[in-house]
Amino acid sequence: MDETIVFKCNSDTVIIVLHEIYGINNHIRGICETLAKEKNDVICPSLLLPGQSFSPEEEVIAYNNFMQNIGFSFAQQKVENLSLEIRNDYKYCFIMGYSIGATLAWLCSQREGLYNGIVGFYGSRIRDYKYIVPKCPALLFFPRNEENFDVNSLAQDLSIKEDTRIVQVNALHGFADPWSSKYCSEVSEEASRKTMDFINRQRQ
Repeated sequence: MDETIVFKCNSDTVIIVLHEIYGINNHIRGICETLAKEKNDVICPSLLLPGQSFSPEEEVIAYNNFMQNIGFSFAQQKVENLSLEIRNDYKYCFIMGYSIGATLAWLCSQREGLYNGIVGFYGSRIRDYKYIVPKCPALLFFPRNEENFDVNSLAQDLSIKEDTRIVQVNALHGFADPWSSKYCSEVSEEASRKTMDFINRQRQ
């Protein structure tokens, strides 16, 4: 498994991509390549232990590994350290995260002046951090329902926060991953368009 994915396009914008519990997989590589084709610099750090990666069939193992061996605090510090290291090289810095990566993006949004915006896809553990007030614009995508909590209630709680846009889609957790059984191409493509519109608005 690659420890870090880096695409350099001599852009004034960098997008930090944060993966799910599975590590850097084909889905995340595809996201990075697509963003790079849009003339953005892209960095995707591995948030797992060296050499670790998991398949979707190993969801329970992968989740337990992240929660027991890595944790949100350690991963957040790693992302923030990376951001501080590269921030002066760019005019604009964004985070785009998926599942645990989305929750990490939400946690990082507390840092004043570090990011121009964050985008999160189905960050279910955001429910544990709904008290956070982001210091940058945020765009969060949630599925129509989740097994372990009321998405509608969380969406309402988050939508009252300033510069926080909530988009609840008619699809399930994992809708943006072509390798997931929950993949929904139409919803994923629309979410991608909204994401690029959001990023471009912050750069105007």
